[in-house]
Amino acid sequence: MQYRLFTEPCAVPHGSHLITSPDSPLLAILDMAQLPDMVAQAKNGELADSRFGCAPFARITLVPASAWQDTLTNSLVAHLRPLFKNPVSENVVLDGTPLTESRVRDTVLRECFNLAHSLDDLGLKTTGNTRLRINTLTLFCLPSQEDALQAALRQQYAVANGMLAARRLADMPSETCTPQFVVEQAQQLCAQFPALRCEVLDEKAIVEQGLGLLHAVGKGSSRPPRLLAIHYDGAKDGPVRSYVGKGVTFDTGGLWLKEGAGMYTMKYDMCGAANVLGLMLSIAELALPVRVMGVLALAENAIGPDAMQPGSVARACNGMTVEINNTDAEGRLVLADAIAWASQRHALTQYIIDMATLTGAVVKALGYELSGLMTQDELLRESLTRAGLKTADDVWSLPLDGRLKKQTESAIADLCNTPTNNAAISASAAWLLHHFCPANIPWAHLDVSGTALWREGGRSVASGRPIPLLVQHLLDELA
Repeated sequence: MQYRLFTEPCAVPHGSHLITSPDSPLLAILDMAQLPDMVAQAKNGELADSRFGCAPFARITLVPASAWQDTLTNSLVAHLRPLFKNPVSENVVLDGTPLTESRVRDTVLRECFNLAHSLDDLGLKTTGNTRLRINTLTLFCLPSQEDALQAALRQQYAVANGMLAARRLADMPSETCTPQFVVEQAQQLCAQFPALRCEVLDEKAIVEQGLGLLHAVGKGSSRPPRLLAIHYDGAKDGPVRSYVGKGVTFDTGGLWLKEGAGMYTMKYDMCGAANVLGLMLSIAELALPVRVMGVLALAENAIGPDAMQPGSVARACNGMTVEINNTDAEGRLVLADAIAWASQRHALTQYIIDMATLTGAVVKALGYELSGLMTQDELLRESLTRAGLKTADDVWSLPLDGRLKKQTESAIADLCNTPTNNAAISASAAWLLHHFCPANIPWAHLDVSGTALWREGGRSVASGRPIPLLVQHLLDELA
């Protein structure tokens, strides 16, 4: 999608869809008989929309003024999303004059740029798609807003491009999107940026380097596991920020088999890894002056003669052993190995942040709008929370301390992968993970089971979250 910015009302492109507020200076250029009624409707808190008598526009939508200031419920995006499903023009003109709240502004810009992806783009429908697509976003603003909006457009465009790459990958069916496929797609996408380079461990190297937990999860599948590290060298030296993503390309639950309904969306169990890839692409597009490593732990949790068994014990690359008392708690296994592996790669690691569609329990606790944040580092907790508030990609902290110790105790190994009492599932998983990051490296865990998917009309698609949060977190550090 292209974007452009203008400050003169006379430059508004004709035939476009104008989205504005009832108090906008753009209304002065309109000669519409129904405009006073539309303004009154919008000032009464209702959406006012017309496709008739709108010249020089194809459509005019007045969104209530309150929505342009709503920093909590994203009501502006909620108003716009249905309109974008059946566009009447390839060009949307968004009025930037009421976008005085940066959280609202950035969210709506990302939403517009994310229109560049649709499930139809996967090419799996035999019927051709003739639906009109929005391909240009035009933003009108006052001269005093121009610099800030130009910077916001550039930033959110880069963020959205990372989200789009992650969403396209996650939306692919799992018979195509195997661990090796993810690696190949990442290599192609990263090749566009000289500052990005890929390092791949195949199933043999995974065993040789002692990643026994990742091996245990992936060994039951005919599609072997991979560990992909993406390195970004935006600076010659300095600390390395590391991000780790769960990449279970399909999760049957293993021998702890899920029921059919619970398996339907399990192609999305690799959203954490997809979002690490998207994050690295956004960082490279913004050319941020930092060193970053993204680690994708990729495996398919399948049933087969070699599948891991409940009660088996596996050893991670940091030497710790884990009793696998539930093969459907595989995400924390691949993450644990990847976190430990990442912690050993650089002598100076600033922090490690992992992200995963890890537990359904976090959805029961926080719903679909908040990601669960678990960390013992207060500075990391505070900075991630602030970044979430800025981006409408919010997090909410859950407890993580020694009171969870009994949840991961094992009689036969150092740890067990699930609590036997079925309590504090999300926090217990994080407590397991914290053992695999050395105490001298700040670490945070993001459980994005509720936020990694966008749910509407009974269907789920990848959302690209928490890429906005993590880009903002980096920008705040560099400010």
